[in-house]
Amino acid sequence: MQRSPLDILVKNFFDKDSVFDRPTRQVVTHPIDVYETTDGLTFEVACTGLDRDDVEVKIEGDTLKVSHEAEVKESDGLHHTYHSGIRRSSFNLGWKISRRFNLTDIKAEMKNGLLTLSVPYSEESKPKSIKIK
Repeated sequence: MQRSPLDILVKNFFDKDSVFDRPTRQVVTHPIDVYETTDGLTFEVACTGLDRDDVEVKIEGDTLKVSHEAEVKESDGLHHTYHSGIRRSSFNLGWKISRRFNLTDIKAEMKNGLLTLSVPYSEESKPKSIKIK
């Protein structure tokens, strides 16, 4: 049976000993919603139990970054924990934002443990009427 180059490529792609990288799916482990409205792009980041001073929002070029560094609690020796179910973890999220959106006019609001970032459309991407001469 003669194999085509495509057959060999597909076999090598899914073969566990292959030099090809397997396709991976990026998994976001922090609760977040991202959606587009008529006003622009909206990010809703769960920040339960955090104050606005605990979360850092930065813009670096065309990248929007949201991060929090959790404090490491050390045992004080005065109490014994029977159960620890509250997750206090750091997160470092980042998104490359299209030029259709204006990162310089971003608005941030924190309410009831939910950080809402609103990124409006840039003026260049808004529909324009052209007057015919």
